[in-house]
Amino acid sequence: MGTPRKTSLRTEESGKRVRAYLGGHLVADSTRPSLVWEIPYYPTYYFPEADVRAELVEDGPGTRSPSRGEATAYTVKVDGAQAPGAALLYTGLPGFVRLDWDAMDAWFEEDEEVFVHPRDPYTRVDVLAASRHVRVEVDGVTVAESSSPRLLFETGLPVRYYLPKPHVRMDLLEHTDTATHCPYKGTAEYWSVRVNGTLHEDLAWSYRTPLDESRKVAGLVCFYNEKLDIFVDGVLQERPKTKF
Repeated sequence: MGTPRKTSLRTEESGKRVRAYLGGHLVADSTRPSLVWEIPYYPTYYFPEADVRAELVEDGPGTRSPSRGEATAYTVKVDGAQAPGAALLYTGLPGFVRLDWDAMDAWFEEDEEVFVHPRDPYTRVDVLAASRHVRVEVDGVTVAESSSPRLLFETGLPVRYYLPKPHVRMDLLEHTDTATHCPYKGTAEYWSVRVNGTLHEDLAWSYRTPLDESRKVAGLVCFYNEKLDIFVDGVLQERPKTKF
């Protein structure tokens, strides 16, 4: 089948065996899926039609994409389970099926379950021990200070400073119900920071049980560079501009 035909859309063959499940039943199983960058931040899997095991029942027109063309939506049916509109076929990517990530119950790259979205082959995560002096301020109040941070470098994002909890003013932090998920780091829990009578929501996070590539930050606390002041070796860092 090969890869989707060349368009202005960024695509490439994955090389991984990728499987998707619905209701515990196999929907697609392919050793030749394609990665399609529908947005700049991460790709989406597209399966060759021949590698889709479920029945696809046409629903009607889907949302047109400027880069992928006209879309037809399908209900995915497999052994009594179904997901309406969970499959899309685009005229600009003939012969390939897009399965909605969230509509499926589980995704696997080879034999490892992957969460949130496919891993981008061009994203790398490095965690390094450091002896830099890091101080975090919110409204002029020091909320964390450490000379033994872990620095996390992730492609396309600013360096993140992860600090041991004993070096964080946990008395100023209030745990929230917020949780986010990352295919490289795992599931994060969040804290708001209350200083000078003001609550600053969801400024800090931590991974209790991070995935293997990020296990060195387990239990450490990180703060949004974008939303507060961080001093490294006494130098105030410029607040980065990111999607966060």
